[in-house]
Amino acid sequence: MNATARERFDHWRELIGRTRASEVASAHADDFRAETRHLELGPVTLLRTSFPSARFWRTERMARRSDAGVHHLTLLLDGDMALSRDTRHPTEAFAPGDLHLLDGSDPFDLRAFASPSSPATSPATSPATSPAASPDRAERRVEAVGVDFPTALLPIPPQRLRTVLGRGFSGREGTSALLADFLVGLDRQAALLGPAEAPRLGAVVVDLIAAWLARELDAETALPDDTRRRALVENVHAFIRRNLHDPELTPASIAAAHHISVSYLHRLFTQHSGGETVAAWIRRRRLERAHRDLADPALRTLPVHAVATRCGIPSPSDFSRAFRTAYGLPPGEHRRLALAGGTDG
Repeated sequence: MNATARERFDHWRELIGRTRASEVASAHADDFRAETRHLELGPVTLLRTSFPSARFWRTERMARRSDAGVHHLTLLLDGDMALSRDTRHPTEAFAPGDLHLLDGSDPFDLRAFASPSSPATSPATSPATSPAASPDRAERRVEAVGVDFPTALLPIPPQRLRTVLGRGFSGREGTSALLADFLVGLDRQAALLGPAEAPRLGAVVVDLIAAWLARELDAETALPDDTRRRALVENVHAFIRRNLHDPELTPASIAAAHHISVSYLHRLFTQHSGGETVAAWIRRRRLERAHRDLADPALRTLPVHAVATRCGIPSPSDFSRAFRTAYGLPPGEHRRLALAGGTDG
């Protein structure tokens, strides 16, 4: 192994060990290329990793020295994993889109295998939320997002969590899909987040983890009201983003989909969205999507009015007026400048 490769591997291993104490080995250590990104969200850490096949393990002796009171959540995006905990638990296999939770003071043996086929997309199976490409996608990678958080932040007794530890859960539907999509989106927006946003987003991550675990444990009624409300708000946000194309998306239809009254939706939304109304939030998201789509070279042949329709604004005049108000120039001019490499200020 040359010195440069050894340094890369040792540095990566040290980064992983900052929050997840374990031994690490890889058959690719003699030519190791990986990516790791830490995002500090108050007491919560988001860990984005892309690496070749590797093995991670924590012995009983290491576990006794490990920090108690921390849990590790992993969302696998690409590749495969096999987890062995002890003789009392069968080996668990994880596929892309699966979530699993570990206690930070338990021993484990985790083997991660890079996928031999084409890279998988995120749990939402949407190209817009697929994992960020590594520098050389010809080299297969394991892709994952992890969350490390203090157990004390969860409004669920630690003993209740023992039944879900080490098990694989699909991140493709219900509350688990909301959690998975939020983690992937948070990683994608990491570079744009301001320091003041970090603690709030960390709290949202824990609320979503709590809502997911409570559902798996049939303990939703045990969650504090604040946790349930914040999780509901994120669920509403995700529902709106998925349905922006529908011109019939209204507060009434959103409330009905979540089995709450329209008045409660408005009250909940303004409390947790900085005073912004449901209709204003929908309008802003539609314009943001249109702004992005108009600058996309792949959509350059799509007429401006068709872009607006895709974003749930079928009236060309309404779209043009709202776009100009939001961005200071007509949508066609924004597209021309963006595709020419200019800026629209």
